[in-house]
Amino acid sequence: MAQKVIVIGGGAAGIMAAISAAKEGAQVSLWERNDRLGRKLAITGRGRCNVTNTAPIEELIKLIPGNGPFMYSAFNQFSNTDAMDFFESLGVPLKIERGKRVFPASDKAADVVQSLEAELSRLGVKIIYNCRAESLQITGNKVTGVKAKTQEKTEAADAVIIATGGATYPATGSTGDGWEMGEAVGHTIITPKPSLVPLVASDMFIQELAGLALKNVQVTLLAGSKKLNEKFGELLFTHWGLSGPVILSLSKEACAWWQKKPKEPLTVEINLKPALTEDELDARIQRDFQKFARKQYQNSLSELLPKSLIPVIIELSGVPADKPVHQITKEERHRLLSLLQHFAVSVVSPRPLSEAIVTAGGINVKEIWPKTMESRLISGLYWAGEVMDVDGYTGGHNLQVAFSSGWVAGKAAAKAKNEE
Repeated sequence: MAQKVIVIGGGAAGIMAAISAAKEGAQVSLWERNDRLGRKLAITGRGRCNVTNTAPIEELIKLIPGNGPFMYSAFNQFSNTDAMDFFESLGVPLKIERGKRVFPASDKAADVVQSLEAELSRLGVKIIYNCRAESLQITGNKVTGVKAKTQEKTEAADAVIIATGGATYPATGSTGDGWEMGEAVGHTIITPKPSLVPLVASDMFIQELAGLALKNVQVTLLAGSKKLNEKFGELLFTHWGLSGPVILSLSKEACAWWQKKPKEPLTVEINLKPALTEDELDARIQRDFQKFARKQYQNSLSELLPKSLIPVIIELSGVPADKPVHQITKEERHRLLSLLQHFAVSVVSPRPLSEAIVTAGGINVKEIWPKTMESRLISGLYWAGEVMDVDGYTGGHNLQVAFSSGWVAGKAAAKAKNEE
């Protein structure tokens, strides 16, 4: 008789777990608290869905600072190459972009979600929408069923996979339900905190720059003179601070710092022209100043900087905006040069956990068997995705964690033997 598997959570990990279990012949029910699947998946990568990253497994592990080594076995069982082959087999052509990031060729996350829905249907997975799990039924240290909030009776199961996500984007359904169920049966919850999250800045000029995106900048996170980390890529100014891929990648170190020293601000230092050495940038500025020699300083930077950044740079440089360019001194030019290579923003805190892209924390991975994703405490109970204390940098790494852990959990749950 087919193994009866209940998967709780219809996000990336849960969908993959349901597909994997069904492929092994299990009778699978997928419980989703929303009225549709993959709500968070549909908005990842700004609606483009960065499904994975082509980095070798050893490199992938390093790009998952939150318990990356725990994923070794799962990545070897269902690798990034396997994930790419899987989606292309479902009719989703892929492309590889800068940073080894993999996207659907259409740039539409909806294509990824629809392909997964079609595969669930093909495999006969029963999807129950608007169904929120409330508690697990445990008999003799083995999971035997799940009770939903809307049901009086417990639904029997031979195995249960919890893939309810973290606490990011609560509007998509990630509100920590899995942690509550896990804690109720003895699992330890590592305190959840934001991992990939925008940062709040205290500088007065921030609002003037809201909406400005800077591409190909070098960004360094500093605690005083101590460098915490450095990234290259795209940065976005918002009404309250900084966001964008490089900031999200640096935010883990920032949050770790603030856990120890919550009132100590950090500095995000931006090199606006990282492709140029100091001498090369100075020569570039001198060429522009020569070209605009008859104009005022405020009208000489249009070929060097985005329009919205010019007034801020002028003010911070301390050179009068109406000063004729030919009167600017060498010292003043060097102040501008330094500012372009060391544009500093003071950041004071992360945005709330609900605004983070990924949650750090969750079910303690020491209580999960890495080869199967089964609980070490409760037989027949499996974990997958962000509900576990595993988190990586931006760039497709977190979705690969979801897909790999889901695949492994589903396969193991389908093959688990009933124990009377």
